[in-house]
Amino acid sequence: MIPLEECSRLPAPGDNVAIAARRLERGTVLQCGERRFALQTTVLEGHRFVFAPVAAGSPLLSWGLPFGDAARDLEPGDYLCNERMLRALGARGLDFELPEAPNFTDRFDRFDLAVDGVAPGAQVAPVPTAGTFQGFARPQPRGTGTRNFLVVIGLTSNDAALATAVAERLRGKVGEAGGCEVAAVTHTEGGGDRAPYNLDFVLRTLSGWCVHGHPGAALVVDHGTGSYDCDDLERFAREHGYPLDAVPHAFANVRGSFEECLVQAEARAEPLLVAAAACERSEQPLSGLRIALQCGGSDAFSGVSGNALAGWVAKELIRHGGAANLAETDELIGAEPYVLQNVRSEEVAARFLEKIETFKQRAERHGASAEGNPSGGNNYRGLYNIALKSLGAARKKDPDVRLDHVLDYGQPMHEGGFYFMDSPGNDLESIAGQVASGCNLILFITGNGSITNFPFVPTLKFVTTTGRYEMLAAEMDVNAGRYNDGMPMDELGAETFALVQRVASGERSKGEAAGHAQVSIWREWKQDGAGAPPAAASASTPLDGAPCAAVEAPALALAYDALLGERGLSSDRVGLVMPTSICSGQVAELVARDLNARGEMPLGMTRFVALAHTEGCGAANADDLYLETLLGHLRHPFTQRAVLLEHGCEKIHNDAVRGWLETRGQDTDGFGYASVQLDGGIEKVRARIHTWFEEQLAAAAAPEAVRATAADLRLAVLSSGGVDDGEAATLAAFCAGAVAAGARVVVAENDALLQTSSFCDALFTGEPRASLAYGQFCERAGLHVMRAPTADRSETVTGLGGTGAELMVALVGAGPLQAHPMIPMLQIGAAADADLASCAAGLVERVQETLSRRYRPRSSAAGNVRFQLTRGDLGVSL
Repeated sequence: MIPLEECSRLPAPGDNVAIAARRLERGTVLQCGERRFALQTTVLEGHRFVFAPVAAGSPLLSWGLPFGDAARDLEPGDYLCNERMLRALGARGLDFELPEAPNFTDRFDRFDLAVDGVAPGAQVAPVPTAGTFQGFARPQPRGTGTRNFLVVIGLTSNDAALATAVAERLRGKVGEAGGCEVAAVTHTEGGGDRAPYNLDFVLRTLSGWCVHGHPGAALVVDHGTGSYDCDDLERFAREHGYPLDAVPHAFANVRGSFEECLVQAEARAEPLLVAAAACERSEQPLSGLRIALQCGGSDAFSGVSGNALAGWVAKELIRHGGAANLAETDELIGAEPYVLQNVRSEEVAARFLEKIETFKQRAERHGASAEGNPSGGNNYRGLYNIALKSLGAARKKDPDVRLDHVLDYGQPMHEGGFYFMDSPGNDLESIAGQVASGCNLILFITGNGSITNFPFVPTLKFVTTTGRYEMLAAEMDVNAGRYNDGMPMDELGAETFALVQRVASGERSKGEAAGHAQVSIWREWKQDGAGAPPAAASASTPLDGAPCAAVEAPALALAYDALLGERGLSSDRVGLVMPTSICSGQVAELVARDLNARGEMPLGMTRFVALAHTEGCGAANADDLYLETLLGHLRHPFTQRAVLLEHGCEKIHNDAVRGWLETRGQDTDGFGYASVQLDGGIEKVRARIHTWFEEQLAAAAAPEAVRATAADLRLAVLSSGGVDDGEAATLAAFCAGAVAAGARVVVAENDALLQTSSFCDALFTGEPRASLAYGQFCERAGLHVMRAPTADRSETVTGLGGTGAELMVALVGAGPLQAHPMIPMLQIGAAADADLASCAAGLVERVQETLSRRYRPRSSAAGNVRFQLTRGDLGVSL
C-alpha cells in the first residue's frame, strides 16, 4: 500500500485525476485519505489514473481545467486512455496489457471573447533595483548580445552547403582575429524556381537574424540559383525598418565554381571578421535580455515542473525590465482561458485568438488538424491530446504575468514584457522565429531530454524529472525535476535565474559545449490563389513500377569495377547512419565522422554516411513521403549496414519506422536501432553505434571484386538551368542505350528534360508517365519517371536517391548543383565545376571511372552536398 502523494502528482487542487510519478504495476494499492483502491492495470510514468469516482459525461480535470469527458462511469484506479493513446502505446511493444477500449473522449473548450470577455490586467511589479550582466552593447534597436558571432547565412536552401563551407574556413581564422565565433545558419526554403508562399516569413526571419544582437557582423551568401536574391532581402529589410546599417554586414553575390564562390565569400568576410572580433563584453542591464520560452519532447511533468520553472524565471526577468517570448500556437489550443486570464487589453486578446483560429484553418485546408499536434513521443510520456499538452505548455506564462504583445512569426520585439509569437509547434521552426524576433537566450523545457540547440543563441535545457536528468546529465542544464522531489519553486527559480545571468555573461551551456545545433524556418505550405492547398494525389503512394516504353537503341557498351557481397552487386559499400528526425541529424553526422576517422575500412566498406535532414517531427501529411524515401535508402545497393538513430521524442521514432517497414513487408531485424535520449546522451549513443557496426562487420563476409556492365547500371538523370537541345539529345541517346542494355534509368517528372522534345523524342516512345512515387525504390529494369511534388532541386535529388540510383548525371547551366551526400553526381555543362564540358565527349569513360571509384565528382569532393526531403503538396507544420 502506497500513499497517493508518494507515487503521483496533482497539478492543482480540485483535479480528479493524478499523474503517476513512476511506473505503477497492476494491483498496486494506493491510499487517498481514508480510502484505498487498487490499480486495474499497469500505469506508465507520466500517465494519468482516476483517484475519485467520475460519472459518465463528467469532465476530467488537470490544473483545474477540463481536457476530456468520461465515456463511462470511472472508478478509482482506472487507467485513463483515449483512442489516440491506445493507438500510440499499441505500437510500442509494451510488456503489459492495455485497457481494451478508451474510457474518455477528448475535450476542447473554445474561448469566446464576446461571451467570456477579458478585463485588462496588471503586469508584475518591477524590482527596486534592476540587475545587470556582462553582455555586448549593440546600436539600438538591435538589442543586446549575450554572444558575439560572425554569422554566415545561406540565403536559400541552394546556398546551404556553400554557407557551411564558408563558415568552416573562417573558423580557421578566428585564432588570428580572436574575440568572436563563427556560425553557419542554413535552412530549407527558396530553392525552387518560384517565390515560396511563405516568402514574407522567410525574409522576415533572415532580416531578424542579420540584425540580431549576437552578430558582431553578418554575411549573407547567394550564388544566384534560388527563387529570390540578396536584393530582395535587402529591400525587404530596409522597407520594414530593420537597422541593417547598425551591424557590419555584406550581401555576397558569388558566382562561378564552388571553390571560386568560397574564395569570393571569404574575401567579403575577412573585414567582417575583424569588425566582429573587436567587440568586447561590458556591463549591461538585465532589461536587455529577451528569452525564448520553448519546449520539445514534452511529457506529463512539463507543466508541473519544467514549464512552471521557466515561467518563474520569465516573471523575474520581466520584473528586471526584460522580455519573454512564448510561441507554438497550436500548443496553446485549449489553454486560451488560462493565457487570457491576465492580458493587457481586449485588442491583444483578440489578436491572440485570431492567430489560433488562422492556424487551425491553415491546417484544415491541408487535410490536417491542429489538435493532432502531440507526437508519438508526447503520447508515450503521458500527453493524451492537445488540450492536455496545451494546459502544460501554457505554464511557461506564470499566472501573475500579463500577456502584453502578440507578434507575427519572426516579428521584432522592441520593449520589455511578455510576448506571444505565432509559430508552429515544431520547436525548431518556432525557435528560428523567436531568434528572428530578437531572443538572445533560449529556455528549452523537455520531458524526454531533447538536445536541441541553435547555432548562435545559447540554449539552456530544463528537464522535467530527476530520473531523466540523471540519464542525460551531460546534455541537460537544469534539473527541474527537483520541484517534483520537494524543492520549493522559489528556491529552484532563484538558482536557475542566477544560472541564466551567468550564461548570458558568457558561461557555456551544455549544448554549446557539445557543439551541435539545428535550424529550420517555418516551412512552406502550398496553396492556390484562394488560400487552399492544390488538389493533387499523394506523391508518396507507391506505383506499380512498370517501366515506360523506350525508343529502341543499340545496347550501351560499358564496364566498371564493382563489388559482389551478401546484399548483391554494387559500385560502392556504405555504412548508413539514418536519423529518424531533424533533432538526431547532427548526432548522426558526428557518429559517421568518427567512424570515417578510424582510417582503413573493414571488409570492403568505403565510408560511413549520415543523411541529416529536417523532417520526422512536427508535420502533417508528409510522413509517407519521408518514409518511402527512407526505405529507398535503406534498400539502396550501397547500404551494406544501417542504423536508425532516433532522437527519442519525435513523431517518427524507431518504433514508428519499424512498424511502417513491417507493413511494407520489410525485414526489420537487419537494422540497428539507437536512441539519443534512451541510450543516455550523445557519447553513449555514439559508443552504441560504433559497437553495433563493429559486431556486424566482423561477422560479414568480404565482398568479391567483379566486372559489371551497363545491365547493372542504376542511373538518375536531371538538369538545372537552361537545357541545351544538343546536350539533351546526346544524354537521351546515352540513356536509351543503357535501357536497351538492361539498366534502370530514372528522371523526375518535373525536370526540364521532360519538357524538351530533343530529349523525349530520343528516349520515350509515348508520353512520359510517372512509374515511381517520390523516393520509391526502383525494382524493375527500364525507363522510369519519378513523381516530384517539389521545385527544389535538392529535394528532387533526395527523392532520386531513394529510387536506388548509384549514379546521377546532371546537365547544369547556371551553376553547380548540390549533390547527394551518398550518391555521386556527374555534372555536365559549361558551368564551372562541371565534371565534363559536354556529354558527347567522354561521358561513358567518366561514368566507368566514377562507378569504379577511381574518379570522385567535384561536388562530392568539395562537400557541395545536400539531403533535403520534400513535404509535398499537402505537408503542413504542426
